[in-house]
Amino acid sequence: MATQNNRESIKLLDGNHAAAEAAKLCRVQVIAAYPITPQTPLTESLSEFIESGELNAEYIAVESEHSALAVCASASMVGARVFTATSAHGLAYMHEMLHWTAGARLPVVMACVNRALGAPWNILNDQQDSLSQRDTGWIQLYARNNQEIVDSIIQAYKIAERILIPTMVCFDGYLLSHTEMPVELPSQEDVDSFLPSYRPHTVLDPANPKNYNLVTLADPRMNANGVFCHGYMELRYLLQESLQNATSVITEVGQEFAELFGRDYARLIWEDNLEDADIAIIAMGSLAMEARVAAGLLRREGYKAGVLGLRVFRPFPKNAVVKALKKNRLAVVFDKSISYGNEGIVCSEIKSALYGHDVNTIVLNYIVGLGGRDVKAREIVDAVKKSVHYLRSGIPISEQPEWICYI
Repeated sequence: MATQNNRESIKLLDGNHAAAEAAKLCRVQVIAAYPITPQTPLTESLSEFIESGELNAEYIAVESEHSALAVCASASMVGARVFTATSAHGLAYMHEMLHWTAGARLPVVMACVNRALGAPWNILNDQQDSLSQRDTGWIQLYARNNQEIVDSIIQAYKIAERILIPTMVCFDGYLLSHTEMPVELPSQEDVDSFLPSYRPHTVLDPANPKNYNLVTLADPRMNANGVFCHGYMELRYLLQESLQNATSVITEVGQEFAELFGRDYARLIWEDNLEDADIAIIAMGSLAMEARVAAGLLRREGYKAGVLGLRVFRPFPKNAVVKALKKNRLAVVFDKSISYGNEGIVCSEIKSALYGHDVNTIVLNYIVGLGGRDVKAREIVDAVKKSVHYLRSGIPISEQPEWICYI
């Protein structure tokens, strides 16, 4: 158990400052970032830590988010523990480097402060930005509150460095990034005990020059030294294999974190009152906390409702989702994103996870909260009750998601 567990370790922090404190505790060595709302205060705090001498690191001011991740990738390759943060269009601008960083198997950790994408311009929250990057090969963790931001970033380094896959810690802009909550900060001693120094998997030595990430053809071939090397497809397979196996590593790291700090992250999902529930409300990020309030209201009205909150989105926790939903007649998914022309992104993943298993759960989808539209517990309650009415009345289920807004 952690040596520090008293009032002195609890601070009132907004999500951005909580993330900055976590990165400092992880002893990051290189930070490169470009300001963008609502992420800017996060990296500003880190620059202040460096200026004051609280953090021994290099802060590199760059001209764009693409450059920020390029710097972090380069620094990671030569052996530094690195950190960056961004939001919305900044993350979209990084798109090429997101693929590159994952393909190079670099354990970069990034905070994504979720924000809507334009056009039209909008600086408020939804999850379209990070979810639109779900196929770039990064692990994606989602925090429900500011304590989870701190804990997830600390765990992210251990996960990323153990399996050499970059990891994104996502949290809702303004709803978390600019909202203060009590956060228990672990001691530096305990974080050092949990997170060992980074041992890079590539070593650049001027006395023994090497090239990395050269043009790789489709088929395996001999290199200049006569060593039989993977083709491009083998490298993609190895990345996929590592991501598939990452669920066990994420669980192991969560257990190790619980043993030292007393907060349990040994599961890939959060469950609340699902044991006897007929109805599962599914959400991700801070919306999962609002869903808990809604489930409580529904219980008072006689509906057996519980909540499944996704903590890990990539790799998608298929087995955990199937196990959690086996007893539910109805799953109502609230998405703060959409795959245009189809349905909510989380909903699609839930349906895919259930396919082929002996699960008879009906899945309904609601699009909510885009561009910062407020999502109230009562609106979640009304949508669930509407879904139950559909089910009881035998009304055909629409293939399209419903939108909770005022159109």
